Formats: sequence, structure tokens, C-alpha cells
Amino acid sequence: MAPPSKKSHPKKSKRDDKLRGASKKPFKPRMRQNEAIPSESLALQMEDDVPDFPRGGGSLLSRQEHDEIRAEVDAEFEAGERKTKKKNKNAKKTKKSYALEDDMGSLFGDGITGKLPRFANKITLKNISPGMKLWGVVAEVNEKDLGISLPGGLRGLVRASEAFDPLFSNEIKDAEGIFLPRIFHIGQLVSCVVLQLDDDKKEKGKRRIWLSLRLSLLHKGFTLDALQEGMVLTAYVKSIEDHGYILHFGLPSFTGFLPKNSQAENIEINTGQILQGVIRSIDKAHKVVYLSSDPDTISKCVTKDLKGISIDLLIPGMMVNARVQSTFENGVMLSFLTYFTGTVDIFHLQTIFPSSNWKDDYNQNKKVNARILFIDPSTRAVGLTLNPHLVNNKAPPCPVKTGDIYDHSKVIRVDRGLGLLLEVPSTPASTPTYVTLFDVADEEVRKMDKKYKEGSHVRVRILGFRNLEGLAMGTLKASAFEGSVFTHSDVKPGMVVKAKVIAVDSFGAIVQFPSGVKALCPLRHMSEFDIVKPRKKFKVGAELIFRVLGCKSKRITVTHKKTLLKSKLGIISSYTDATEGLITHGWITKIEKHGCFIRFYNGVQGFAPSSELGLEPGCNTSLMYHVGQVVKCRVKGSVPASRRINLSFIMKPTRISEDDMVKLGSVVRGVVDRVTPHAIIVNVSAKGYLKGTISTEHLADHQGHAALMKSTLKPGYEFDQLLVLDVEGNNFILSAKYSLINSAQQLPLDLTQIHPNSVVHGYICNIIETGCFVRFLGRLTGFSPRNKVMDDQRAVPSEAFFIGQSVRSNILDVNSETGRITLSLKQSCCSSTDASFIQEYFLLEEKIAKLQLSDSEHSELKWAEGFNIGTVIEGNIHDAKDFGVVISFEKYNDVFGFITHYQLNGTTAERGSTVQAVVLDVAKTERLVDLSLKPEFLDRHKEDSSNSQAGKKKRRREAYKELQPHQTVNAIVEIVKENYLVLSLPEYNYAIGYASVSDYNTQKFAQKQFLHGQSVIASVMALPSPSTVGRLLLVLKSVSEATETSSSKRAKKKSSYNVGSLVQAEITEIKPLELRLKFGIGFHGRVHITEVCDENVIENPFSNFRIGQTVSARIVAKANKSENNGKNHQWELSIKPEMLTGSIEVENKLVDAEFRISTGQRVTGYVYKVENEWIWLTISRHIKAQLFLLDTSCEPNELQEFQKRFGVGKAVSGYVLSANKEKKLLRMVLHQFSVSNETLDGKVLNIDNQHCNPPIENLIPHIHEGDTLGGRISKILPGVGGLLVQIGPHLYGKVHFTELKDSWVSDPLSGYHEGQFVKCKVLEIGHSEKGTVHVDLSLRSSLNGMHSPSSVEKIDNLHPDMLVQGYVKNVTSKGCFILLSRKLDARILLANLSDGYVEKPEREFPIGKLVSGRVLSVEPLSRRVEVTLKTSSATSVQKSEVNDFSSILVGDIISGTIKRVESYGLFITIDDTNMVGLCHISELSDDHISNIETKYKAGERVAAKILKVDEERHRISLGMKNSYIKETTQKNGFVDDTQLSTFLENDSREIQNLDVEYEDEEYPVLSQVESRASILPLEVDLDDVNHSNLDDAVGQNHIYTNETNTIDEKSKRRAKKKAKEEKEQEIRAAEERLMLNDVPRTADEFEKLVRGSPNSSFLWIKYMALMLSLADIEKARSIAERALRTINIREESEKLNIWMAYFNLENEYGNPPEEAVVKVFQRALQYCDPKKVHLALLGMYERTEQHKLADELLEKMTKKFKHSCKVWLRRVQNVLKQHQDGVQPVINRALLCLPRHKHIKFISQTAILEFKSGVPDRGRSMFEGMLREYPKRTDLWSVYLDQEIRLGDIDIIRALFERAINLSLEPRKMKFLFKKYLEYEKSQGDEERIESVKRKAMEYANSTLA
Repeated sequence: MAPPSKKSHPKKSKRDDKLRGASKKPFKPRMRQNEAIPSESLALQMEDDVPDFPRGGGSLLSRQEHDEIRAEVDAEFEAGERKTKKKNKNAKKTKKSYALEDDMGSLFGDGITGKLPRFANKITLKNISPGMKLWGVVAEVNEKDLGISLPGGLRGLVRASEAFDPLFSNEIKDAEGIFLPRIFHIGQLVSCVVLQLDDDKKEKGKRRIWLSLRLSLLHKGFTLDALQEGMVLTAYVKSIEDHGYILHFGLPSFTGFLPKNSQAENIEINTGQILQGVIRSIDKAHKVVYLSSDPDTISKCVTKDLKGISIDLLIPGMMVNARVQSTFENGVMLSFLTYFTGTVDIFHLQTIFPSSNWKDDYNQNKKVNARILFIDPSTRAVGLTLNPHLVNNKAPPCPVKTGDIYDHSKVIRVDRGLGLLLEVPSTPASTPTYVTLFDVADEEVRKMDKKYKEGSHVRVRILGFRNLEGLAMGTLKASAFEGSVFTHSDVKPGMVVKAKVIAVDSFGAIVQFPSGVKALCPLRHMSEFDIVKPRKKFKVGAELIFRVLGCKSKRITVTHKKTLLKSKLGIISSYTDATEGLITHGWITKIEKHGCFIRFYNGVQGFAPSSELGLEPGCNTSLMYHVGQVVKCRVKGSVPASRRINLSFIMKPTRISEDDMVKLGSVVRGVVDRVTPHAIIVNVSAKGYLKGTISTEHLADHQGHAALMKSTLKPGYEFDQLLVLDVEGNNFILSAKYSLINSAQQLPLDLTQIHPNSVVHGYICNIIETGCFVRFLGRLTGFSPRNKVMDDQRAVPSEAFFIGQSVRSNILDVNSETGRITLSLKQSCCSSTDASFIQEYFLLEEKIAKLQLSDSEHSELKWAEGFNIGTVIEGNIHDAKDFGVVISFEKYNDVFGFITHYQLNGTTAERGSTVQAVVLDVAKTERLVDLSLKPEFLDRHKEDSSNSQAGKKKRRREAYKELQPHQTVNAIVEIVKENYLVLSLPEYNYAIGYASVSDYNTQKFAQKQFLHGQSVIASVMALPSPSTVGRLLLVLKSVSEATETSSSKRAKKKSSYNVGSLVQAEITEIKPLELRLKFGIGFHGRVHITEVCDENVIENPFSNFRIGQTVSARIVAKANKSENNGKNHQWELSIKPEMLTGSIEVENKLVDAEFRISTGQRVTGYVYKVENEWIWLTISRHIKAQLFLLDTSCEPNELQEFQKRFGVGKAVSGYVLSANKEKKLLRMVLHQFSVSNETLDGKVLNIDNQHCNPPIENLIPHIHEGDTLGGRISKILPGVGGLLVQIGPHLYGKVHFTELKDSWVSDPLSGYHEGQFVKCKVLEIGHSEKGTVHVDLSLRSSLNGMHSPSSVEKIDNLHPDMLVQGYVKNVTSKGCFILLSRKLDARILLANLSDGYVEKPEREFPIGKLVSGRVLSVEPLSRRVEVTLKTSSATSVQKSEVNDFSSILVGDIISGTIKRVESYGLFITIDDTNMVGLCHISELSDDHISNIETKYKAGERVAAKILKVDEERHRISLGMKNSYIKETTQKNGFVDDTQLSTFLENDSREIQNLDVEYEDEEYPVLSQVESRASILPLEVDLDDVNHSNLDDAVGQNHIYTNETNTIDEKSKRRAKKKAKEEKEQEIRAAEERLMLNDVPRTADEFEKLVRGSPNSSFLWIKYMALMLSLADIEKARSIAERALRTINIREESEKLNIWMAYFNLENEYGNPPEEAVVKVFQRALQYCDPKKVHLALLGMYERTEQHKLADELLEKMTKKFKHSCKVWLRRVQNVLKQHQDGVQPVINRALLCLPRHKHIKFISQTAILEFKSGVPDRGRSMFEGMLREYPKRTDLWSVYLDQEIRLGDIDIIRALFERAINLSLEPRKMKFLFKKYLEYEKSQGDEERIESVKRKAMEYANSTLA
């Protein structure tokens, strides 16, 4: 933006007062002379802050008022002139400036009288007013508003609510915030209405223009009667219907409709979008206007003159026909629509670079097309534009950017006192740039026209761009080229700049760079510390140093923090800059408990967790850091895709080697460092001496013990075992829970270590209303839903569990895709299987007791040893309570005993008496002993009193020895404690045991109440030992489970087991495919899913088992080392009833029997793995089976969901297809099949791994003709090739094009796509001698033949006149072939394609089109069928009747069509007959003809003379020598139109040949589409095969071999020799046709054929295709190599065909394809024509849509073959097909490279390509350019006319014909043009036009004869 003008201004006058009075909102008063005066052009923010030009304001004053004001200004000026010379000069400038402002600022309408103004109307800030209609272009699209570029460089804003009418905007309210970018785009032209102008709050002196795009305001005054056809209207898309779009014009009186077929192609239309359309018709009855949205039509539509049209009906953007009335100094006045006048300013003229003499181009009454730019209803002023871009209804391009510098800009025009117009050399086109007077130089320029001459060059810098005018604003000031910051785009994050403070507020400071760009310094960035009074720190006008933080949407933020200003570290301005290890500065934006958020440049943000802040564990982060603080941090890692950066404040992390690194799940030692309120900080005894944290809840498994433990801990205490749960930086998260430490090896760290149905220890990390989260190691967390938390569904999780609680969780499901683990915490499935819970209780209790007495260890040792459980102790009764008796001991004053009433056993307790009691329990923390006086305990002591102490100990040990772990016993409750029970075992000498009343998962549950003396059932879990603190530990069992107790004999320890042993085992884990059990002591085993039932038919054999259940099992296999623990052994068990019953010698039965499985045998297995295409089953413990996806069903919907149908553990029965004895692997199918004795003989078929390479597919015994199979579409073959369907792992079948649907439909391939599952029926299976198989399939649902009566399978079913249907298989210039059925084709000659003339058969009969016709002839022997599509039989009957040879007279001149070209002559079909004559080569011309094939083509029209008629042999001999024709012509003259038409058609042959090259490339003749369709990668255009075979096929019915009667006697021998050669050719062609009808199916058959025809590329490629169908890629390659060696070196085209097939082969199967193709290509260049090889490779790339490779190859070809017209045309064609824009540069390069004589051919072909694939206007320009240089070339006229006729614009075509027939050419060429014109008018059917053409032809003929 230019700096404000510092020039002085005159004093305030009446003019200012009047301006204020006319404006709705007052302007700011002018400043004094000595103050800085902001330019008036700054009153509105323009695009890119470009100053308005020309400068000046607006006025609503009359001319009289203007004259008065001017007189006052002059008077003031004269008074000021008397002061000084300097002021005199300034006053002159000011006067001139105000005069210009006055003349250019006011608007005048069409009612002006008297003297015309000097200047044209121009929109400025001062004259813009509400209600004005403006044309603008969308410059900015935001979520809530639009920025619109207006005329004069102004800029307006449209709120989202003003973008639509209120009624309509309600329909898209749900998309608010995002609908504007969806509907509007930058560069879109829009019509808008000014709503209001208000002051800009951000900057003083600026005003905002608020606009509206509502059509209700724009179309105000429109009625249905005012609309006319051809008028252009703007509308909203209200809704999208099936056939079009309902439109809304903002008015309730009428609506609109836009049919879909009338819209522009490739334009997506959304609801709410604003679009333009041309009125096609008006339905006044229904009040509907029908539009067309074709852009070309809209851009050409001109508004018609309407009677009484009002100014309300004028819309900005409307195109009108105008006439020049006069010119102004800066524009033109035009009159339009009869009643209106408008002005065009100098920036909207027709020429983009108007020179100083631009007025010469606008003479009075000159007619021009213009568009309305603005309308001011108040002054009736109308602005128009002649800008060529805007006239074409397109926004001008914007090729320059703000800040660009152009050194060689040309001066186009110098406007004295105003500025300069420059031509900036931008790309792709030059850009007009205007430099205002104030931007010409830093100092004052007095004589600008002398300093800057037109045509001189200057250096300019772009200030901005006016989008609507396409005009850039520039500056020539030297200061503009200095400094690092010129515009917002120059500002880069991290840049250090100097700026001036211009404003200070509570939110921060506004600073300005020297170039005028402004930035914000937020309050927090004004200093390192918080500033209370920012105005004291930052003074307005002070220049300070800042550093740029970010620049987004022209909003720049800077910082003044010294640390950031002086930082030399690298910066992070994007997430990709955050490389690991980078050290940089940032500032804290947020502090949370778990870490700090750090902000960097450009809004990039990172996070530093609390563990990486460098603080001690337990420190308060908010006390150490504050928001806004600059910190130095290190990047630990980043994920740019998810916008995450991990940071650390620790600059040098401690380096620990992998060996020394402590891993999660490891057990370490630690010493307490300090105790905080929420955690224990310990020093971990590991290498590196890291810190660790133990939260309170992780001190113990029991909640009460955890708090007690924390209260007793002191620094220096050492933990022997701590489990590492997680690592946060250098800090460990530890746990002292025994449950986690003991199961550390089994704790999972990731999903792969978790298995369903297993029970895992963990701890609760969070509780929500819907369930509990359980965490394991690291961050691995599972979730237990509320219904899986407890058995009681009514309980609330938060009341039953607490955070940190130790739990046992049963894994229900693991979803590897989402990473979710579903758990169950129900006690029924998670109960403890050992006594670890109570064991930890007693161990921790003892540890706490030691901690409590750590300062008096000697006292603890004394009393602890005296109170062993089960011993008798003597004490005194201290006191008697209601609940029992308190005992004191003499030795231990601080220890008390307690005897409950139940343990007194009725004994009377007297205070002070001495008693002897048995110790039942010792509470060391409370120093309390539970005693008993029950006789059963004392009697046992008395019985042993006679024995020595050693004897008693021995007896006590023997009592415990009778007990075995996992033994079920009866027990009696002796004492009920808070957390456990003291039990006695009567059956085992009243041994004392302890059992917990709760479990891990039930700590907070309401516990069951137990009574003294109550009998319970328990399981022995641990015998007394130091690890159990000398206690016998039990686990209570429910009454239902404890039905029977085991005797001591049955529980004897078994030290060893043998195969066949029967054991009692407990289920510890249930997996999908096995049960895990434990038995004996420390023995583990498993039961495979196939070892549960006698027959594997149960769907879920494990459903009746649960964890903890005891079952009987028999060992069936010896132990194997377990993967998890080498000490334990895994035994294979079986629980089959037949294995458990009877006393059979199991060992013999269990020995693995010999692998005896025969093909076809029925087996059953269970699914254990499901892959993408395979299902793996386990048949037994050792035998596995595979089931292929397509063998699971024949229904597509079942195949689609096969993974859901076959879950792990599902039982599946099937039949063995093959077996691998070594790998013990089966391949099975679900359906039964018959086994052939000849091939298999009932033996085991031993195969390799089916998953890798199964040769069994060659035999496919399970597939038979008539079977219904499931298949998957592998490939959709091109053309009518049909489908390739996979029916096995490596087996594919082909579906013929006629077998796709039940009935004849137009597009049978619709509805099919690759990868789709289909149901198909096997029609035929072919086997070869080598074992290869090909299968023909059908997808018809009826599978019984098509319903159409035209369906035929055999040629015997056809007869003449039979109606048939078929699909077009191939199209040539001679006709086409159609598919009647899978094995039957038919031929249709060109003449039989239609009743009328078929101009282009390939267009009217595309491949795959469904046609109906009638059989003409059937040849069963040669399998030839001829069909006609003609509906009327009259023509054929008439033609067939003309077979009378008597009507053919010798000497007659006949016209006909060349049917076939042979080496000895031409076969010609005589017109209006079905007779064919032969013109021998000797009768073709008076001169010798060396090569007949090059001179004549099949299908050409010729005239010939009948030389001889042989009625007996039905032969006609013809002659075509010129002497024959002239002789007859001279006799008869031109007497009829037939001869004239023949003559003209022969002349047009040269013209038609002009387009042959391109047409052949685009539509190659493919006679073997069906055969080649099966050759997937070998899509080769076999030119020789195509033409020879096709010609033979078309003309086989009329082969004439012996024409010796027409030859002179002297040449009979030569004729016989030629006839013999012709006969051999016919035989060879017949063999090839026979081969086509009966395709070889084996390699041997192909070997015979290639030996007979070694040079036939067609056979070799067919041979390769056979190998590919058998998936033998290497064999196909070897055949290609062999073909290249075998084919004769002279047969270059045949070799090229092989190379092309080789390209396609490697492109499909090469590894990698690109390199493989290039290698073959390099070899081919050595043997064949390089140009042909390049073209062949290019064709392959284009067919396979490898556009990048095609572009690269074309670039090389245009350099290598730069003189080849064909290569350049392919380059142009490629650019057009990809819809690229760079066509013109390619054409220019081609014309420079090509020889001069090829230019016409290249340009004409390029023009044809533009008509067909590109922009027709470019094609027209090319033809027009050639015709200007060669106006008499009728071949160019003909091609030009053909292309226009193809487009179908009648007006253009007729205008072109009129130009052509008015040429002065020779009569022969004029006849051709007249005939072409007449044929076109006949095709249109306009009789009046036909007569007009005939009349003009007669006039030309008369004038020529005259």
C-alpha cells in the first residue's frame, strides 16, 4: 500500500459541508496543513491494500453547485498565491487535483443536458451509495463472509446471511460455517447490491462497503411478463431432482427449472449454488421458466431491446449492443437499449493496453458489445465495460503477485498529472499495470511526460491487483525496492525487524514496519514479565526491535521478549521442522497437572509431560513455571500428520544402553527417598540410579494395609521387590502389590500378549458410570462394561470397586483393529485359584509390624518366638468382658491374649486365675494373640506331652504331611476376623488354617457372615512355610462345588505320570481351541478341541465347561516343553468318553496312526484362523486343513460375509480334495464330489502346500459341467470379451458376453465390477494333454438359456429369415460382426446395417451394442452366418431380383463399390444389384500399375465398363481404363445425376484420405476381439492378420479364382500361375478361419499350427495367451522369445506384433513392470523400426492409462523423431485427452521442427483433434488460418465442413457453406462443394433450403457457361 500523501491541501470550504450533507454518515474533518494528512484513497480497504486510482472523491452535487465551489476554490487559490512561490506551485497542483476530483468524482445519468462532462463515470468511495447495483468478482471466501472486488479497485464484504435470501438460507442452515466455501469460489463473477457504508473500527479514515447477493434485491421489479426468451438470469439451485434442478430467483411470483442435459459438462452443482442461465422457454400457466446453463451460450447472449424497459430491469453483468456516442478524456460514452446511455472508463476499454491515441479506435456510431458494470438508480448513471474477459463473462486472470519486481516493464501511456500505464512482462501473458502520480518517485516529479517516454522501460514493483479490471497497481519509488518486508508475503516467522509503535491498548501494541505493513505485539510478548501499564513500556512513535512470531491471513504477530530476540537457536515454524534432538526456544501457554504446553512460531504447539520438566517427583509445576515464560526445550519426537510434538526441558538425557535399560514388567529394588502426601519417592537400585514413584494404593493389595504401610514408611527403607509399571521420562512408576509382582511374567505389555478367555492380574485405573478401566503394564488398558463388572447387575461400579484396587480380569474379546480389550470382573469367572490374596495379607502384616518396632527389634524377637501357632501358652486372666476374656502374660507386658466365649468352651473365667491355652492366631501389628481352651486342641497337646519336644514337632509335621495342595477338606470356623477366618480341620488332627473372607475383586463387597462353629468346605492352597508366615492357607468353596471330599489316599502325591494315565484335573483357562488344566502338583496340560467329543459335530464343545471345574482326563501324549515356562511341562489330555471308559490298553490306541486319508473322504474340523481368502481348520491335534473362500458357498451375499460366517472355534464338515502327508495338511471343499478312478484310483493324492503352489488345480475333480459355483470377478475384459471369474485359488473361468444376463439387454456388463462375488454355472470344461484346464461359465440366473426367441447355440438351429439378436463384436469399414451366442458369430455387411445411409459405422454401431436382425444366409460347413439389420424387405427383394444377366449389356458404363482388392484385380459390386464383377489388373488403367493395394481401397466408389458377361458361369468382366470411360462419356455426355455424383465422389477420394491416419489410430480395425479378449495382457493390433482375415471373411461368398476368359491367350500361363497362388492363399485363409472357429486348446495343437505357419504372429500370440491362462508366465515369455527367433527377418510387422505382445506381458506380470518393459523395449529397438517400436510402446501406455510414463515417452519421441508428423500428432492427442492446457506450446514446437511440406497436414489433423477432444474454437482458428493462405484447397474446406457438421451448429455450418460456394474455383471443385451442401440440406430435411441450394448451383452453372 502506498504511503499517505504529504502534499498540502487548501482550507475547508463549502464544498466539504455539502459533501457531508449528502452522505448518510459524516466523514472525518480534514487535518491542518502542518499535520500528516491521510490520503482519501485510504478511505476504503481495497484488495491487497491497493490505493484507489484515479484519486478523488464522489459527490451528489449538481453542476451549478460544482461551478460555485470551483469559483471559491479559485478565489482561495489566488489568495494563497500571493504568499510564496513554493506555496504558489503547491496551490496550482492542488487546484488541478481538485478539479480532477470534482469532474471524476460525481456521477451523471442519461438525463444530462448541455455541455458534456470531461470524465467518464467512475465508482469511488465518495459517490458509492446504498441501493447501487455493482458487478464484482469473488476475491476471498471465508467461513462467515465473502470479499468482493468491485469496480475502481474498491472492496466490499458480504455477510453469510446476505449471500442468500432468508427463505432460501433456512434450507442450508445445518451447514452454516462451511457452506460458503462449498458454493462460492474465488474468481466467480457476481452481481451485488450496496447495503450500507460504515467506518472501519480497526483503522481510522477507512470505510467498509457492505453488500448483498440476495436475488430478491437484485431482481426487484422483475415480473414474469418482463421475461423473454434469450434473456440471461441468475438463480439459486433450490433442490436437485432426478432430471434437473429446481431454481429460485428470489421472487415468489415464478420459479425455474434447469434440465440436467442442458448443463455444462464436468461442472458439479450443489444446493444453494448461484448460477446463470439462458431462458429457453416460459411456461406462464405454471409460472415456470426453463433455462440452459451452457457457458458458451450465456457468454454470447445479448439483451434484446424491450419497449418501455425500466432501469430496474438492468442487472450488472448483462450484455448489450451499444453504439459509441462520444469520447471523454478518460473513457467513452455509449448508448444502448434505445433509451439508455452509459460510460466506459479508460480501464475497461476493448484493448488491455490502450495507448495515448486510444480515441482513434472509438469513432462515433461504432457498434460494440458491452456489459453493464454498475447502475446507480438515484442518478440513473450506468457504467459499462468493454474488457474482453468480462465481455466473455469471465474474470480476468491474475498472473502477478503483490511484491513482484519486474525490471523491463514497458511504458504504454503517460497520463499527465495522473500516472503511467505499463506493460509488465508476466507469464503466461503480459499484465497492464498502473502507477499513480504519487507512486512514480519518492520526490516530486514535475514533468512526468518528459521523464518517462512511451516505449521506454522502467523497473516496477507490484503494489496490488484489481481483480475485476485485471489491472495491477505498481510503484516506481526507489524506497519500495529497499527493506526485507514489503508486503505480508515477505514476512517470515523468526524474522528480526525494526518497527514503530503506532498504538498501545490493553491487549497489546500495534506496530508498523517501514513499508507500512502492520503487526500486533500481544501484551504477554511486550516483555519477559507481565506488564501492568503497557503504555509506559511502549511509547507511541518509538522504534523498537521485534521478532516475527507468525503470519496468518495477513495477521502478523511479533514479540519483544529479549530471550527470543537474542536466541541463536533454530526455530520451529511448522510441525515438519520439529526434528528429533532439536533444541529451541518456546514460551509456555498453559500449565496443567500432567505437563506444560509450549508454543513456537506460526502457531506450532508442543507438549512437555511433567516427567520431562526437569523437576523432582512430587514438585508443583505451577510454582516452578509461569504462563508466558520463555523456556529452552528439546524435541523428543514429533508426528506431523497428527500435529503433535513431544518436548523435554532436559537438554542432555541420561544415556542408558539397551542392556542396562530397565524394561516394563521387570522387578527392581528401591530405597525410600521421601514420603509425599500422595506417593512414595524411591531411589531405584538400577544402573543410572533413577527415581521412582509408588502411589499409595500400590503399596498393598489390601486397601487398609496400603494406608497403614504408608504411615510407617520412613526414608531409608528398602523394598526388595518393586514392579516397573510404566516409565515417564527418567521417572519409574512402581508398584509393591504382591499380586502384580508374582505375576510379572504373565502381565501383558501389548495386544499381542493378550488371549481371550485367559485370566490376568491388573489394577483399576478409572471408574465411570458405565464400567471400569483395568490397566496392565504401560498404558495397556482394558474396559469392563457394567454388565460384566459384577454378577449382581444392580450394583454400582463406583460402590463396589476403588481406583488402584488389585483385580483379576477375564479377557472376553481383543479387537486388534481398534485396540480395544473387553474384560469381565465377575467373581464367578475371576475367582482366585490360589491363596496369594491372604498370603500377601499375612506377609505385609508382618512387615508392617517390623516397621512399627524397628527401633526395638530385640523386644519383637522375644514375644514373636513365644507365640507359635498351635502351641500352649500360660497366662493370667486380666479381665472378663462381655465378648470374651483378656489374658496377660508375665514375660510380655505389652502383649495381650484374647479368648472368645466360643473358645472358652464353657470354662468359668475368674480374674487373676492362671490358664493354659492354645495359640490360634497372632496379630503382630496389634500385639494381640487369639487363644482357645477347647479340649480338642488341649487334648492333642496332652497326648504329646510325654513325647520330647522334637517328637511333638515331628508329630505336628506328620499331621500337615497328610494334607496335599488343591485338596478339598471340611473345616470348622473357630474365629471370625475382619478380613479372614481361623479354621480347624477335624479330620486332620484339628490342624489350624486360615481363609480369606474376600477376594481381589470383592474387597468392597458386603461379605457373607460366618458363625463360630460353622462347617465350611475349603481347598488347601499352601502348607505352612516361611513364605506363608508358618500358616496353613485355605480357600473357601461354595457348598454346591464341595459335594465330596477327597480322602488322604486319593490325594497322595503323584511324582510321575505315563501316557494312558487317568487324572483329575482342574480347568484353569478356556481358550477358543483348547482347555488349559492343572493336575497333581505343578503339572499342566491341555485338551484340544477335537479331544472333547467322540465325533466332531458339536458346535461349541467347551460351552459346558467353566474355569475351576474338575474333570477326568486321560493323558494321550507325552510332555512337551512349554513355551512359557521351561520348568513346567505341557501334557496332551483327552476327555472323550471313549477314552475315559473301559480298561483298554490306551497306549497302543494313542500311538499316531499312519496318515490315511483318501480323496473324497468326509472330515470335520474346527476353525482356528481366518485369512483374507483361506479358512484354516484343525482336524485333529496334528492334522490341519484349508478351505478356500470360493468353496464355502455359491451365494454372493454369503461369500461377501464369509469371515463373519466362520468364526474361530466353528465346526465345519467337508470333503478332502487333496492331502499332503508330510505336512499333514488337507485341502477340503464343502460339497461332495465324485472321484474319477482313472485319474485318482482312490489313492491319497499327495500335494505340496496348497497355500503356496497347488498343482491340484490342473485336475479339479470337484468341478463338473453343470455345477453351480461361487466366483469372484477377476477382470472385466475389454470390448465384448466378457468377464474373467476366479473359481479357485489359481483357477479362472471365462464368462462369454452373451452369458452375462438372462435376457438381451443393451449393456450386460452394467452392475458388474472387479472383486464382485457372483453365482455362476459351469458350461464346459476343457482338458489338455498336459493337464491344463479352461472353464466356460455362465452368470444367467435361469441357467436354462435366454428367454429371447433369438437365442441360438448351434448353427443348425438357424435358417434364413429367422429373427435373431446379438451384440456388436467388431466394426470395420465393410460392416460388422455380431455375437449370437457363446460359439456362434454372424456377419453384417455395410449395406445391410441400416435402411438409410450409415456415415460412420463405428459410431452408430459401437462394440457391445445390442442389435436385432434377420438371417440372410447360413453356411453350416464354414460356420458362416450373414444377417441384415434392415427393417424393410423391399430393398433386399428388389436387389435380389436384379440378378438377370440379360439386363447387363456389354459396353454399358456402370457404377459400383470395390468389394475386395486382390493382387490380380478388383472385385466390384454393381450398384442396385447383388452381382459382383472382376476388373483384372490389366484392365484397370492404360498405364502399368505396380502396386494395386496402395492405389485402391475396399469401399471406394468407381465407374467401370462391362467387357464380358458369362451367364453360365455367372461371371462379369469389367474394365476401368480411362479410354473406356471417355469413349462412352463423349458419346453420351453428362445426362444424368448418377454419373455426376460418381464423378464427384471419385474426386473427393483425395479429401477423404486426408483424415485416414488419425482415424485409423483412434478406431483400429479389430477382427479378433473375442479371441484376443482372453489374452489379458496381449492387447495387440495385428494389422496384417486383421486386414487379411477380415477381407477374406467379408468377401468369401464371392471368390473368383479363374478369370482366364478375360485374359489374352498370350498370358494364359501367367494367369494360371496366379490362380494357383490365389487358391493357396484361400486355403491358408480358410485354415486360419477354421482355427478361429475351433480354437486350439493344448500346447501340442499350437505346436502343429506354428510349425505350419511360423511367420504368423497371430498364432504365436494365441499360444502365449494359452500359457497365461494357465498362469505359466515363464512359458509365455519363452514362447515370445522363440517367436522372435523363428519369424523371418523380412516380416518386420509380424515381429513388431510379437514385441507389442511382449510389452503387454511384462507390463502385467513383470517384476517390477516398468523396468521389465524398458528392457524389452531396448531390445526391440535393435530389431525393428525405432519409430514403430516407440509408437507401439506408447499405445500400450495409453491403453493401460499410465499417463506419466506416456508423457515421458512422448517427450523423448518428439526429440528423437522431431520431423515426424505422426509423433507430434500423438503428443497433441495425449495433451487433449488429459484435458491439459499446454496445447499451443506443443503446436508451436511442432511447427518449428516439422518440414514445411508437412505443416498443412499437421495443422489440419491438430484442428480435427481440437474439434473432437479439445476446444472447437481453437480448431476453427487453425482452419481459418490455413484457408486464408490456401483458399482454393477443397480438401481443407471439406474437412472443415465435416468437423462443423459433426458438432451440429446449423448457423455456423450454413455460413461456412455459403462462404465455400462463393469461392472462384474450377467447375470440378465447385460441383463437389455444391453436392456436399445439397447432401447436408437433405439430411436436415428443409425443402426450402434444398431448393435454395439447387437454385444457387444453377446460377453458378449458368454464369460459368456464360
